[in-house]
Amino acid sequence: MSIDHDRLFKELIQTFFEEFIVLFFPAMHEHIDFRHLSFLSEELFTDVTAGEKYRVDVLVETKLKGEDGLVIVHIENQSYVQPSFPERMFIYFSRLFEKYRKNIVPIAVFSYDTIRDEPSTFTLQFPFGNVLDFRFFTVELRKQNWRNYIRQDNPIAAALLSKMGYTESERVELKKQFLRMLVRMELDEAKQRLLFGFFETYMKLSDEEERRLRSEVNEMETKEKEQVMELIISYEQKALEKGREEGVKQGIKQGMKRLVQTMAKKGMSVKDIANVTDLSEEEVERLLE
Repeated sequence: MSIDHDRLFKELIQTFFEEFIVLFFPAMHEHIDFRHLSFLSEELFTDVTAGEKYRVDVLVETKLKGEDGLVIVHIENQSYVQPSFPERMFIYFSRLFEKYRKNIVPIAVFSYDTIRDEPSTFTLQFPFGNVLDFRFFTVELRKQNWRNYIRQDNPIAAALLSKMGYTESERVELKKQFLRMLVRMELDEAKQRLLFGFFETYMKLSDEEERRLRSEVNEMETKEKEQVMELIISYEQKALEKGREEGVKQGIKQGMKRLVQTMAKKGMSVKDIANVTDLSEEEVERLLE
Protein backbone atom coordinates (compact mmCIF):
# COMPACT_ATOMS: atom_id res chain seq x y z
CA MET A 1 0.00 0.00 0.00
CA SER A 2 1.40 3.38 -1.00
CA ILE A 3 1.94 6.02 1.68
CA ASP A 4 -0.04 9.24 1.45
CA HIS A 5 2.85 11.45 2.58
CA ASP A 6 0.96 14.72 2.12
CA ARG A 7 -1.97 13.54 4.26
CA LEU A 8 0.34 12.39 7.06
CA PHE A 9 2.26 15.67 7.14
CA LYS A 10 -0.93 17.71 6.88
CA GLU A 11 -2.49 15.97 9.88
CA LEU A 12 0.71 16.34 11.89
CA ILE A 13 1.20 20.05 11.13
CA GLN A 14 -2.45 20.97 11.58
CA THR A 15 -2.50 19.28 14.98
CA PHE A 16 0.76 20.90 16.10
CA PHE A 17 0.93 24.07 14.01
CA GLU A 18 2.35 26.37 16.68
CA GLU A 19 4.88 23.72 17.73
CA PHE A 20 6.01 23.44 14.10
CA ILE A 21 6.56 27.19 13.79
CA VAL A 22 8.40 27.57 17.10
CA LEU A 23 10.66 24.59 16.32
CA PHE A 24 11.86 25.67 12.89
CA PHE A 25 11.07 29.39 12.74
CA PRO A 26 11.41 30.88 16.24
CA ALA A 27 11.74 34.44 14.90
CA MET A 28 8.48 34.02 12.98
CA HIS A 29 6.85 32.55 16.09
CA GLU A 30 7.53 35.77 17.99
CA HIS A 31 5.36 37.75 15.56
CA ILE A 32 2.36 35.44 15.03
CA ASP A 33 -0.72 35.80 17.23
CA PHE A 34 -1.70 32.16 17.73
CA ARG A 35 -4.99 33.12 19.37
CA HIS A 36 -6.24 33.74 15.83
CA LEU A 37 -5.92 30.53 13.82
CA SER A 38 -8.20 29.24 11.11
CA PHE A 39 -7.37 26.36 8.77
CA LEU A 40 -8.66 27.11 5.29
CA SER A 41 -10.15 24.61 2.89
CA GLU A 42 -7.85 22.84 0.46
CA GLU A 43 -7.04 24.64 -2.77
CA LEU A 44 -6.84 22.61 -5.97
CA PHE A 45 -4.81 24.08 -8.83
CA THR A 46 -4.69 22.67 -12.34
CA ASP A 47 -1.54 22.93 -14.42
CA VAL A 48 -3.11 23.15 -17.86
CA THR A 49 0.23 22.81 -19.64
CA ALA A 50 1.33 19.66 -17.81
CA GLY A 51 -2.18 18.29 -17.41
CA GLU A 52 -1.68 17.73 -13.69
CA LYS A 53 -3.61 18.76 -10.60
CA TYR A 54 -1.93 19.95 -7.40
CA ARG A 55 -3.53 20.33 -4.00
CA VAL A 56 -2.11 22.83 -1.52
CA ASP A 57 -1.14 21.01 1.68
CA VAL A 58 -1.77 23.40 4.59
CA LEU A 59 -3.29 26.90 4.60
CA VAL A 60 -3.62 28.77 7.88
CA GLU A 61 -5.21 32.17 8.32
CA THR A 62 -3.81 34.08 11.28
CA LYS A 63 -2.69 37.53 12.46
CA LEU A 64 0.53 39.25 13.40
CA LYS A 65 0.73 40.60 16.94
CA GLY A 66 -0.44 44.20 17.19
CA GLU A 67 -1.83 44.25 13.65
CA ASP A 68 -5.42 44.01 12.41
CA GLY A 69 -4.73 42.62 8.95
CA LEU A 70 -4.83 38.86 8.34
CA VAL A 71 -1.95 36.82 6.95
CA ILE A 72 -1.96 33.35 5.42
CA VAL A 73 0.71 30.75 6.15
CA HIS A 74 1.10 28.26 3.32
CA ILE A 75 3.04 25.09 4.19
CA GLU A 76 3.90 22.65 1.41
CA ASN A 77 5.39 19.21 2.04
CA GLN A 78 7.62 17.94 -0.78
CA SER A 79 8.19 14.19 -0.44
CA TYR A 80 10.10 13.67 -3.71
CA VAL A 81 12.76 15.50 -5.73
CA GLN A 82 11.23 17.88 -8.27
CA PRO A 83 13.52 20.29 -10.12
CA SER A 84 10.60 22.60 -10.93
CA PHE A 85 9.42 22.83 -7.32
CA PRO A 86 10.44 26.50 -6.78
CA GLU A 87 8.35 27.44 -9.82
CA ARG A 88 5.40 25.52 -8.38
CA MET A 89 5.77 27.37 -5.06
CA PHE A 90 5.62 30.66 -6.93
CA ILE A 91 2.51 29.56 -8.84
CA TYR A 92 0.83 28.59 -5.57
CA PHE A 93 1.82 31.94 -4.06
CA SER A 94 0.52 33.99 -6.97
CA ARG A 95 -2.79 32.13 -7.19
CA LEU A 96 -3.35 32.28 -3.43
CA PHE A 97 -2.59 36.00 -3.45
CA GLU A 98 -4.92 36.51 -6.37
CA LYS A 99 -7.74 34.80 -4.46
CA TYR A 100 -7.22 36.09 -0.91
CA ARG A 101 -5.38 39.41 -1.45
CA LYS A 102 -3.58 38.98 1.87
CA ASN A 103 0.06 38.75 2.90
CA ILE A 104 1.25 35.17 2.46
CA VAL A 105 4.08 33.34 4.25
CA PRO A 106 5.28 30.45 2.00
CA ILE A 107 7.05 27.51 3.68
CA ALA A 108 8.37 24.34 2.02
CA VAL A 109 9.20 21.18 3.97
CA PHE A 110 11.53 18.83 2.10
CA SER A 111 10.92 15.39 3.58
CA TYR A 112 12.54 13.00 1.09
CA ASP A 113 15.61 10.91 1.97
CA THR A 114 17.97 12.45 -0.58
CA ILE A 115 20.44 15.02 0.76
CA ARG A 116 20.75 17.86 -1.71
CA ASP A 117 20.92 21.64 -1.79
CA GLU A 118 17.38 22.80 -2.41
CA PRO A 119 16.85 26.29 -3.84
CA SER A 120 14.55 28.60 -1.89
CA THR A 121 14.02 31.11 -4.69
CA PHE A 122 12.39 31.38 -8.09
CA THR A 123 13.76 34.09 -10.35
CA LEU A 124 13.03 35.54 -13.75
CA GLN A 125 15.79 37.65 -15.18
CA PHE A 126 17.25 39.10 -18.35
CA PRO A 127 20.74 40.41 -19.22
CA PHE A 128 19.33 43.89 -18.78
CA GLY A 129 17.62 43.33 -15.40
CA ASN A 130 15.65 41.14 -13.00
CA VAL A 131 11.89 40.77 -13.30
CA LEU A 132 11.17 38.52 -10.33
CA ASP A 133 12.95 37.32 -7.19
CA PHE A 134 10.48 35.14 -5.25
CA ARG A 135 11.69 33.62 -1.98
CA PHE A 136 10.18 31.06 0.37
CA PHE A 137 11.15 29.59 3.75
CA THR A 138 12.46 26.02 3.83
CA VAL A 139 12.94 23.09 6.19
CA GLU A 140 15.27 20.36 4.87
CA LEU A 141 14.61 17.51 7.26
CA ARG A 142 17.32 15.08 6.17
CA LYS A 143 19.97 17.72 6.84
CA GLN A 144 18.87 18.03 10.46
CA ASN A 145 20.82 16.03 13.06
CA TRP A 146 18.19 14.23 15.10
CA ARG A 147 20.27 14.42 18.29
CA ASN A 148 19.85 18.21 18.30
CA TYR A 149 16.13 17.81 18.93
CA ILE A 150 15.76 15.11 21.59
CA ARG A 151 15.95 17.53 24.53
CA GLN A 152 12.98 19.52 23.27
CA ASP A 153 9.56 18.59 24.56
CA ASN A 154 8.04 19.38 21.20
CA PRO A 155 5.70 16.81 19.58
CA ILE A 156 6.65 17.90 16.05
CA ALA A 157 10.32 17.30 16.88
CA ALA A 158 9.51 13.84 18.21
CA ALA A 159 7.59 12.76 15.10
CA LEU A 160 10.07 14.25 12.63
CA LEU A 161 13.06 12.47 14.17
CA SER A 162 12.04 9.68 11.79
CA LYS A 163 12.73 11.93 8.77
CA MET A 164 15.93 13.58 9.97
CA GLY A 165 19.53 12.60 9.35
CA TYR A 166 20.63 9.43 11.11
CA THR A 167 22.81 6.41 10.36
CA GLU A 168 21.72 2.77 10.32
CA SER A 169 23.63 2.15 13.56
CA GLU A 170 21.60 4.90 15.29
CA ARG A 171 18.16 3.51 14.55
CA VAL A 172 17.62 1.76 17.89
CA GLU A 173 18.88 4.75 19.88
CA LEU A 174 16.70 7.08 17.81
CA LYS A 175 13.52 5.16 18.62
CA LYS A 176 14.48 4.92 22.28
CA GLN A 177 14.86 8.70 22.45
CA PHE A 178 11.55 9.13 20.61
CA LEU A 179 9.81 6.99 23.24
CA ARG A 180 11.45 8.96 26.03
CA MET A 181 10.14 12.17 24.47
CA LEU A 182 6.61 10.75 24.32
CA VAL A 183 6.76 9.78 27.98
CA ARG A 184 8.02 13.22 29.04
CA MET A 185 5.37 15.15 27.10
CA GLU A 186 2.41 13.28 28.65
CA LEU A 187 0.13 13.90 25.67
CA ASP A 188 -3.43 12.65 25.42
CA GLU A 189 -3.94 9.30 23.72
CA ALA A 190 -5.11 10.72 20.36
CA LYS A 191 -2.05 12.96 19.95
CA GLN A 192 0.27 10.24 21.17
CA ARG A 193 -1.21 7.81 18.65
CA LEU A 194 -0.74 10.35 15.85
CA LEU A 195 2.95 10.82 16.71
CA PHE A 196 3.59 7.10 17.11
CA GLY A 197 1.86 6.25 13.84
CA PHE A 198 3.79 8.92 11.97
CA PHE A 199 7.12 7.77 13.41
CA GLU A 200 6.49 4.09 12.70
CA THR A 201 5.51 4.87 9.11
CA TYR A 202 8.96 6.23 8.35
CA MET A 203 11.24 4.48 10.85
CA LYS A 204 10.13 0.95 11.69
CA LEU A 205 12.66 -1.30 13.42
CA SER A 206 13.34 -4.89 12.45
CA ASP A 207 12.57 -7.69 14.95
CA GLU A 208 16.24 -7.85 15.93
CA GLU A 209 16.37 -4.09 16.44
CA GLU A 210 13.23 -4.26 18.58
CA ARG A 211 14.90 -6.89 20.79
CA ARG A 212 17.92 -4.60 21.19
CA LEU A 213 15.61 -1.72 22.02
CA ARG A 214 13.94 -3.70 24.81
CA SER A 215 17.31 -4.70 26.17
CA GLU A 216 18.46 -1.06 26.29
CA VAL A 217 15.17 0.10 27.83
CA ASN A 218 15.64 -2.48 30.61
CA GLU A 219 18.88 -0.73 31.54
CA MET A 220 17.13 2.62 32.16
CA GLU A 221 16.28 3.99 35.59
CA THR A 222 13.35 2.15 37.11
CA LYS A 223 10.56 4.74 36.72
CA GLU A 224 11.47 5.74 33.17
CA LYS A 225 12.01 2.11 32.21
CA GLU A 226 8.50 1.20 33.37
CA GLN A 227 6.92 4.11 31.49
CA VAL A 228 8.76 3.45 28.23
CA MET A 229 8.15 -0.31 28.41
CA GLU A 230 4.47 0.31 29.08
CA LEU A 231 4.36 2.47 25.95
CA ILE A 232 6.05 -0.23 23.84
CA ILE A 233 3.72 -2.97 25.08
CA SER A 234 0.64 -0.78 24.62
CA TYR A 235 1.39 -0.10 20.95
CA GLU A 236 2.42 -3.69 20.28
CA GLN A 237 -0.98 -4.80 21.58
CA LYS A 238 -2.78 -2.20 19.45
CA ALA A 239 -0.83 -3.30 16.37
CA LEU A 240 -1.74 -6.93 17.10
CA GLU A 241 -5.43 -6.08 17.52
CA LYS A 242 -5.40 -4.08 14.28
CA GLY A 243 -3.74 -6.98 12.48
CA ARG A 244 -6.39 -9.37 13.78
CA GLU A 245 -9.22 -7.06 12.69
CA GLU A 246 -7.72 -6.72 9.21
CA GLY A 247 -7.23 -10.48 9.08
CA VAL A 248 -10.87 -11.09 9.97
CA LYS A 249 -12.05 -8.59 7.34
CA GLN A 250 -9.79 -10.15 4.72
CA GLY A 251 -11.00 -13.63 5.70
CA ILE A 252 -14.63 -12.60 5.34
CA LYS A 253 -13.93 -11.04 1.95
CA GLN A 254 -12.09 -14.15 0.71
CA GLY A 255 -14.85 -16.40 2.03
CA MET A 256 -17.52 -14.36 0.26
CA LYS A 257 -15.47 -14.39 -2.94
CA ARG A 258 -15.24 -18.20 -2.88
CA LEU A 259 -18.97 -18.46 -2.20
CA VAL A 260 -19.86 -16.16 -5.10
CA GLN A 261 -17.52 -17.99 -7.47
CA THR A 262 -19.01 -21.35 -6.46
CA MET A 263 -22.53 -20.07 -7.13
CA ALA A 264 -21.46 -18.76 -10.54
CA LYS A 265 -19.92 -22.13 -11.43
CA LYS A 266 -23.25 -23.77 -10.64
CA GLY A 267 -24.89 -21.56 -13.26
CA MET A 268 -26.44 -18.87 -11.08
CA SER A 269 -26.72 -15.42 -12.67
CA VAL A 270 -25.20 -12.29 -11.19
CA LYS A 271 -28.68 -11.06 -10.31
CA ASP A 272 -29.60 -14.29 -8.49
CA ILE A 273 -26.30 -14.31 -6.57
CA ALA A 274 -26.92 -10.71 -5.53
CA ASN A 275 -30.40 -11.59 -4.23
CA VAL A 276 -29.10 -14.55 -2.22
CA THR A 277 -26.05 -12.82 -0.71
CA ASP A 278 -27.54 -9.32 -0.20
CA LEU A 279 -24.70 -7.88 -2.30
CA SER A 280 -25.22 -5.44 -5.13
CA GLU A 281 -24.73 -6.71 -8.66
CA GLU A 282 -21.65 -4.49 -8.97
CA GLU A 283 -20.13 -6.08 -5.85
CA VAL A 284 -20.83 -9.56 -7.20
CA GLU A 285 -19.17 -8.70 -10.51
CA ARG A 286 -16.06 -7.41 -8.69
CA LEU A 287 -15.81 -10.65 -6.71
CA LEU A 288 -16.05 -12.64 -9.94
CA GLU A 289 -13.14 -10.78 -11.58
